[in-house]
Parts: sequence; C-alpha cells; structure tokens
Amino acid sequence: MRSIMLVVCLVMMLPNTSSATNEDKITLLQRDGRQNEIPLLENRFRIDYKVDEITLLFFRKPGAPAVVLVKPDGSKYYATSARKDDNLQWFDELSYDLITIKQPMPGPWQVVGSILPKSRIVVLGEVELQAEPLPPLLFRGETVKITGQILNDGEPIQVGLFRDVVSLNVDFISTNNSDFANFGAGTQNVAEFKDDGRGFDERPKDGIFTGEFKLVFPAGQWRPELYIETPLLKRTVVQDLIEVKEPPFSYEIALAEDDLQEHQLTITLDNQIVQPDTVLIQGKIYYPNNEEQMFTLDAKNSLTRQLTIKNYDWGRYSIELSVFGTNVNGREFMATLPTYKFEIERPIEVVPELPEPIITPAQQQEIERVAKEAESMATITFISLIVGGNLLVLLLGWLAIRVFVQKKSIMPKINLPFMKKKTAVENEPQSNEKKELDKNGSKIDRTGEILNLSMSDD
Repeated sequence: MRSIMLVVCLVMMLPNTSSATNEDKITLLQRDGRQNEIPLLENRFRIDYKVDEITLLFFRKPGAPAVVLVKPDGSKYYATSARKDDNLQWFDELSYDLITIKQPMPGPWQVVGSILPKSRIVVLGEVELQAEPLPPLLFRGETVKITGQILNDGEPIQVGLFRDVVSLNVDFISTNNSDFANFGAGTQNVAEFKDDGRGFDERPKDGIFTGEFKLVFPAGQWRPELYIETPLLKRTVVQDLIEVKEPPFSYEIALAEDDLQEHQLTITLDNQIVQPDTVLIQGKIYYPNNEEQMFTLDAKNSLTRQLTIKNYDWGRYSIELSVFGTNVNGREFMATLPTYKFEIERPIEVVPELPEPIITPAQQQEIERVAKEAESMATITFISLIVGGNLLVLLLGWLAIRVFVQKKSIMPKINLPFMKKKTAVENEPQSNEKKELDKNGSKIDRTGEILNLSMSDD
C-alpha cells in the first residue's frame, strides 16, 4: 500500500490544457511513473484502490469557507466531519484546507468550494530541507546570510502557493557549557524567512529561502537548528557546533585636557580573528549638544584606528560603529558593534575671591577706637544684666518667704480717713433701726417680722 500527498496549488497554465480529453480530467494519481503534477479539471481527481492514506492541500480565496469533499458514493466530507471520524484530519486555515484521509474510498472524487483557478495537483514524495552550513568563525554583532531549500524527491518544489504556507526558522540552542558566557541562555529564535521576495529574500517563488540575521545574543558555544514546520510536515536540519566570539575590537579614550584640544578614540583590532588591512569602519558620533557627525576610517595595515572627536565641553558622547572586512578564514563579513559611550562630568564652578581692601593708618586707628567702645559697652551691658538678674532673684525669694512661710499678704494695709468713716457707718447696730406700730399697737420690724408686745393675763 502507498501513502500519497496531494497538493492543489495555483501555477501558470500549461499549453494545450484546453484540448485535454475526458480521460485526462479524471486521472489516476501516480508516484512511480514520474507523474507528480497533473491538472485539476472540473475540480475532480481519482484515488487508486492501492492508496491507504492521502493528504490533500486545497488553496482557496482568502476568507472563503472551507471546501467540501464529495466521495465516489456521493457522501460528503466537511471540515466539521473530522470531529466524528477518526480517519479524517482537517486543518481549516485562512486561505487553504489541509486534509488527511486514511483508507480513502477508491474512485473519482470531487471538491466543491472557492478553489483558486488554474490549479494543479502535486504528489509529494520524500520532502527534505537543505541548508547551507553556517561559517565556523562568528562574532557577536555580525550579520549572517543563510539560504535553504525544500526538495520533493530530490527536486525543488515548483508550486508557488505551497511555499506561501511554509517558512524557514533558524534557532540557536545553547550548549550550556559553563566555560562560556551563554551558559543557561536557552534557545534563541533568530530569524524566520519566507520565499516571498521581501526582506532579505532575493527572489520570490524561486524555491530558495534567503535571509540575514544579526548575532545579538551572548557570545559562547551554540548549536544551530534550521527547520520548516506546517500541519503538513516538519523537517529539521541540525548543524555542527559553532562558537560565537566577542567582537574583535577594543576601545581606549583619551580625553582633552583643555577646551582647545579634542578627544581621541583608539580602536584596536584583534588580528587573530580579522585581517586588519581589510577592515573599514564607518559610523556616527552623537555630541552632547545634539549635533551628529558621520565618519569613515579607511582600511590600512595597522592594528589601531584613530577617531578624532570634537570637544563640546561636558556631557555624554555616543559613537555608533559599523565594520566591514575579511576574517582570518578569508570570509567577508559585516557587523554592527555595540554603541560606545563616554561622559564628561559637569565642572564645579569656583567663586573668585574678593581682593582685600587697603586700610590707611587713620582708618585703622578709627577702627580700633570703635572696637574698644563696642567692647566697653558690651562689658557694661553684661554687668547690668548680672546685677539685674540677682536683684530679681532676691525679690522673688522675699515674696515666696512672706506668702508661704509668714502667711502674710504681699499687699501692705493702708489706713485712709474716708475708708474709716465708711466702715463705721456699715458697722452701726441694727438696734437703732426705726420701728413702727401697727393698728393693734404692735411694733413692726422693718425686717418684715411682726413683734407681739401685748401683756399676758397672768
């Protein structure tokens, strides 16, 4: 028994297609007879009785509903049928349907839906991924170009829409070697390429995935993996271990000593990785005053390059560097180096000292006289404060003894004549008060009480 994959894709119409006979419209799918591509006419195709599993890929208009498969006996397969039938797998995507059928019914089949015109059927055989190996010598910041190709039975797949749903992924997996800086870095997904002629892909629909990516992850030992993965298939290529090194460039800055000089940045090359006479450096300087300056350092047979930087006083300076050259293995490279920064602190402003005034002898004598008078007045004031304080303490002590010890008032008694007269009047006895008689001869006391003066019979 054979397993066959069918791919329904949009391709250029071949000549003489209109003159095909009815026998060509329903054709037996073959694998051994080199008939890997046949027209899909009137949306019909035939499955041989020897096929025990088949995979169909139908491309339709984006957003159109999933297609419907009509079996030879007239029954139908829908996208929802996969939930009930264990022999059916259906991937309903935006622009295509991927269907796998186990033990398909032999005979003529028909597909109903918005299938793209000028479509053909491709029988997929041994699908494999081929990719160029990465160079063994790489350093962080370098831009790497990579190409890959999908083959069907050793031949490139020439069906454009099939390549639209396939992308090439590149992963770098850390070896977790504790001797390198990428220990514990895990997996870095660095790129995803499509054969669409965009980005770094050179030509669309040529069956070759071309792309570039930057090594922006930590330096160390890595294992590259390239793979394609769709619901239809997955293919992976694991390449040999590579070591990503640190950039072979070091920096040393010499700051200007005064405002008239300029800063000097010295870039030193590592000739164990690059060929110094091939290295060209260009970039941009960002000054503290927001000014920008482009620069280029030509290649020369020297391990150092000198970059002159204008002195714009204090602030932060940034230098972006791009490098082009050839490494010791003879491979040309281009790289973007980490931005180099340095900062000059703001100077502390020094307040100038005032000159000492010139004093004449007469002015000096006057100053001394005023100082003596001030000193004398200060002494008198000090003595007065001491005497006054002592007197205040004595007064407070006398008052405390008189009030709390002798129990006497602090206010002395003063005898005045008018005060005595008033007091005598107030102290006159009540016996001299006038009394009146009532009608019965009783005396009435002005105090409000009636006095009974009558004699008793005894």
